[in-house]
Amino acid sequence: MRIIVIILDGVGVGELPDARLYGDEGSNTLGNTSLAVGGVSLPALEKLGLGRIIPLQGVSAFPNPEASFGRMAEKSPGKDSISGHWELMGLVLDRPFPTYPRGFPDALVGAFERAIGRRVIGNMPYSGTEILKLLGDEHVATGRPILYTSADSVFQIAAHEDVIPVETLYEYCRKARELLTGEHGVGRVIARPFLGEKGSYKRTGRRKDFSMPPPGDTIPDILERGGHEVLAIGKVADLFARRGFTREMRTASNGESMEALSAVLDDMEEGLVLANLVDFDTLWGHRNDVKAFARGLTDFDEWLPSFIEKLTRQDVLFITADHGCDPTTPSTDHSREHVPVLAFGRGLGAGVDLGLRQSFADLGASIADFMGVEGTGAGASFAKEMGFGT
Repeated sequence: MRIIVIILDGVGVGELPDARLYGDEGSNTLGNTSLAVGGVSLPALEKLGLGRIIPLQGVSAFPNPEASFGRMAEKSPGKDSISGHWELMGLVLDRPFPTYPRGFPDALVGAFERAIGRRVIGNMPYSGTEILKLLGDEHVATGRPILYTSADSVFQIAAHEDVIPVETLYEYCRKARELLTGEHGVGRVIARPFLGEKGSYKRTGRRKDFSMPPPGDTIPDILERGGHEVLAIGKVADLFARRGFTREMRTASNGESMEALSAVLDDMEEGLVLANLVDFDTLWGHRNDVKAFARGLTDFDEWLPSFIEKLTRQDVLFITADHGCDPTTPSTDHSREHVPVLAFGRGLGAGVDLGLRQSFADLGASIADFMGVEGTGAGASFAKEMGFGT
């Protein structure tokens, strides 16, 4: 059996009950985007049942969906990519990663500067593209790396590739990762290389994430130990600190990830594929680019039928997300939202309403059932509801 999970990064479907605690009341990435552009045409996703999950302008509640459909709530605190991906794969956190709305403590910054032998500039929460406009010239003139964070648990280091070579930037990130443990155990240290001249700095595709290792087993860990192939596409392996995967395909865009997904069906006989489509989050959600977000949904929908055609009766496809990133709200950060789940298999029942699942980990529990392995103990499988084993 092959299980394929496509994670549409940031494509949430409505605020969670505790969204007010995160300043995310009213967030509904998919719903608000469809309204803002006057409707979206997504015929492939419509046939799978997307319009049965929440009302979407331009997408009907298809009467006989080809997939099972539902929503999932995040049990872990927070709203970042790591906790979202980990919970999808069966690991629920009991406390959030630390965040730094006023910047990092002086003692921590000082320890980092001593470790790399350079002073830094910045140390503030800021938009990743805007901080290059603010501090790019100073960085180029002084050679000091730009340190910044966001509403997420991230320690981000930006550097011009002609000023600080990328491999040196990666080494700085490794040193930061060594320091950031315990109470300062941020979810991710992120290298943010960029190029360009004054007034036109642009981040390059050589970003690299240095994540906190999962504190317990995930479904990839269990499958890899059991001798199954586990493939990561996109930034997925970074989010699991490269643990639990037999191989990975690094991609820099939605288009590259979709190409990789199409190719993998030709050379992978069994196992789990985890693919992340990052542009919804990085390029459009965080930049509040509603029109581009809607176009990205359309592009994915146009690609999807050719991929589904290649699936066999031994394949199960899940389409979901890891959090929200509503491009219609004033915030440029992630949003605390439910995520969709569409589950398709030619040998399984269709049109099953999976309802509101109480944890993203229900997906991981379902994958464990399909693959015939013991899960992590978190989540409630919906494999039988889809007709598996009946």
